[in-house]
Amino acid sequence: MAHIPDGILSLPVVAGGAAACGAALWVSLRRLASEKVPHAAVLGAAFFVSSTISFPVGPSSVHLMLSCVMGILLGSAVIPALFVALLLQSIFFGLGGLLALGVNTINIAVPALFAGSAFYWLKGRVSENARALLAAPLAAMAVISTGALVFFSLLLSGSEYLPAAAVMMATYLPLALLEAVIAVVIIRFLMKVAPEWLD
Repeated sequence: MAHIPDGILSLPVVAGGAAACGAALWVSLRRLASEKVPHAAVLGAAFFVSSTISFPVGPSSVHLMLSCVMGILLGSAVIPALFVALLLQSIFFGLGGLLALGVNTINIAVPALFAGSAFYWLKGRVSENARALLAAPLAAMAVISTGALVFFSLLLSGSEYLPAAAVMMATYLPLALLEAVIAVVIIRFLMKVAPEWLD
């Protein structure tokens, strides 16, 4: 799971994640347009709900993240949307830790930003149908990248986490396939009913 609890990560990793998250929040909030706030609230709520439902995969479990879709629809506003959702999950459900909040936010938000940026880079370079289909590898990449960031967060905190981190990384593979399908379905639907959300 992408929710790393408190007491696992080392102090330098926690401090680095908090600093990176604080800087990212500062930049994204300065750029946040007022018309994006309702979108950020809706998608943050969707992430909040979907990621509280876990599915067992081997010795671990995974949950939907919708990070690629959020990155496409929100751009840099994905950072505060994820931060607030993860904060509320930590407070109300004990998913993840307050001290690890910065690391958890960065681990999900950075791949979402890259996926969203890549999707917009494709605009005008390929057909809209092809761009919708290319949301699949972008969504899979976002999930795998989050898994890799979680892996390295644990590894940087102590080599004793290597076996658990490797198993956890493997559990992200089936999730990547599922999110790829979901991303294509959502993007194709929005292209038909609300294309302005993708501009």
